[in-house]
Amino acid sequence: MTFPAPRTIDPGSVPALRWGILGTGWIASRFVTALRTRTPQHVMAVAARDTARAAAFAEAHDLGRTHQTADALFADEDIDVVYIATPHSAHAELALQAIASGKHVLIEKPIATSAPEAREIVDAARAAGVLVMEAMWTRYLPQSDILRQLVANGELGEIHQVTADFGGRSPYDPAGRMWNPALAGGALLDLGVYPVSFASSILGTPTRIQATGLATQNGIDLRATALLGYESGADASWRRR
Repeated sequence: MTFPAPRTIDPGSVPALRWGILGTGWIASRFVTALRTRTPQHVMAVAARDTARAAAFAEAHDLGRTHQTADALFADEDIDVVYIATPHSAHAELALQAIASGKHVLIEKPIATSAPEAREIVDAARAAGVLVMEAMWTRYLPQSDILRQLVANGELGEIHQVTADFGGRSPYDPAGRMWNPALAGGALLDLGVYPVSFASSILGTPTRIQATGLATQNGIDLRATALLGYESGADASWRRR
């Protein structure tokens, strides 16, 4: 078997937009660094609840301005698109506010904490005529495109089963986003979205779902396992622990 070449997008082939960053964590920092070093995109401003962290973030990335609130960032006429990198629990509310302000939106995974929230975001973006997208970066890795081509060309034959397993450790911090139900913590929403995304990229949308897992006393899931069934007869199993 000869592997196809990945079909990568030339960063210079797309319009250079003006970005506003919402959130100052390490993911937001790496995102801004990638935009600055790999693309012609312009990062204009950052906003966060902690003004000191926003100022430090702006200084570290040489940004021209900071905003003390998300509303101020959304009202900034020099911003075309907003990148939301806040805790999961705030994704839907902030995305809807950004859409209402006429901004395009890129939302860190998960796009929302529930299917109804995700549908509300998508419906609002369609009505407003703006782009909204989940930042599922693994779909755009070179190896991901190679796999898509192999599946589309029939090189792997008919796919009957997909298996995905993703494990990791997180130090216990009851106030941290991983362990706090108020911040939509838990294994599934944090890293479980990756095996879910992988399975759906190969087999599409399942028609049956069976799931089990282990939760803490405050309702945070420590691990989750699911079996997905498809109309074609194929199935997928994934585990996040």
